[in-house]
Amino acid sequence: MSEEVFLKLEGIKKSFGGVHALKGVDLEIRKGEIHCLAGENGCGKSTLIKAISGVHNADEGSIWIDGEKVEKMKPMDAINRGIQVIYQDFAVFPNLTVAENIALNGELKNKVKFVNWKQIHETAAKAMEQVGANIDPDVKLERLSVANKQMVAICRAIINDAKLLILDEPTTALTAREVDKLWDIVRGLKKKGIAVMIVNHKLDEIYRIADRLTILRNGAYVSSGPISEYDQARFTRDMTGHDVSEDKYHPAAQEEEILRVEHLTRKGAFEDVSFTLNKGDVLGLTGLLGSGRGEIGEALFGIAPADSGKVVLNGKEITIKSVADAMANDIGYVPEDRLTQGLFMERSIQDNTIASSIRRYMKGGRLDEQAMEDVTRHWIDEIGIVAPSPKPAVRTLSGGNAQKVVIAKWLNTEPKLFILDGPTVGVDVGAKAEIHAILHNLAQKGIGIIVISDDLPELVQNCNKIVVMRDGKVAAAIDNNIDEISLSNLLIGANEEEVEQK
Repeated sequence: MSEEVFLKLEGIKKSFGGVHALKGVDLEIRKGEIHCLAGENGCGKSTLIKAISGVHNADEGSIWIDGEKVEKMKPMDAINRGIQVIYQDFAVFPNLTVAENIALNGELKNKVKFVNWKQIHETAAKAMEQVGANIDPDVKLERLSVANKQMVAICRAIINDAKLLILDEPTTALTAREVDKLWDIVRGLKKKGIAVMIVNHKLDEIYRIADRLTILRNGAYVSSGPISEYDQARFTRDMTGHDVSEDKYHPAAQEEEILRVEHLTRKGAFEDVSFTLNKGDVLGLTGLLGSGRGEIGEALFGIAPADSGKVVLNGKEITIKSVADAMANDIGYVPEDRLTQGLFMERSIQDNTIASSIRRYMKGGRLDEQAMEDVTRHWIDEIGIVAPSPKPAVRTLSGGNAQKVVIAKWLNTEPKLFILDGPTVGVDVGAKAEIHAILHNLAQKGIGIIVISDDLPELVQNCNKIVVMRDGKVAAAIDNNIDEISLSNLLIGANEEEVEQK
């Protein structure tokens, strides 16, 4: 890693209609380093990226690129100076081929009037060779996986002489194996002298990849330094402004059974799955991609019902053949993809909160607007949704607050069993801790809680029971006296007897 600075920001301020998005932020990116930018949702990370890339001009402050002070930079100026940003949607063209997507920016930059297909293919091949990609250059982007779309976006950036590549939450939709591949590519870019800034708030990923770290909070610079200077306690304290408990969840032992699943089977998905859930339990359900973990949640909520098996909820055997059956039996379900499956993003917090319980607000053929507003305000206060009122659209909320709205929607149905698939995916560390506290509180009140997740630290800290799925079967069912490494060993196939339990 070079000590030579490529990008330097001093005192960057930016406001929008009286809202101070950035409050004098400093940042230094060195050539050939991997630098992580972290902070809770709404802390100013996106605004800072847009200031660096010329989308926004700072109200105050200075930007130096390669030692030269830059005034009122436009996006094309940033690109010409070697700054490339890959946002979460990758900004690729699904109707164009891999080769066309990779070569397009260069063609536009060079103002090419006639298409040279041979040169476009050579450009794409050269870029893919640099990152070790093996993708058919003639396939359309719409047919690629998320990971390969991201790889195409990286190829497009580096073929255009990138000196600083900015990746905005690049691992959100990737599997663990795809994340490993991405980090290999990033390390390869570092060796070539390219600086990489990664926007991320997952400490485990940051530790694996970062040389240095900068943390923002509420639009202000908090700290910066080598990753070795940050342990879990400092990271969460700098991110949130307070200490976050790392104690494991250990409820008082209770014999009151809430849920019993016996020999649940769905052909091609999972087989002979059995477990129990008592009052106070938070049950973690985990496994590698394809293990059947998510499919069990879908079966219990009737999205893709089981073929056979027995489900007993609060002492009564129930039949779940549809979502309507699940809801009639007071089961709530938070899907993994809250944006497309869990929320109506353009609708208000209030509309989302009462969406699954709307019938109870019908009076004389009309909706009781006051009752709907009152109950929404109750949930805003009860679970700590940061919003000025029930009226803003959900799309205006941070990831953590949007997830709380999904939780409020199902809590308003008064569930007896609450299943959450990836409840804190894309949520910052502060909101994550708040959501975990909500789940613990619900469990203590007697609501059955099942958390489906591949986030091992989340499971170890917040679930007192963990069921590990492998190849569609229960590989282990354990009380939480395990560490993350041992749990990881169970996921990949170590014998339970070989796992050192603590």
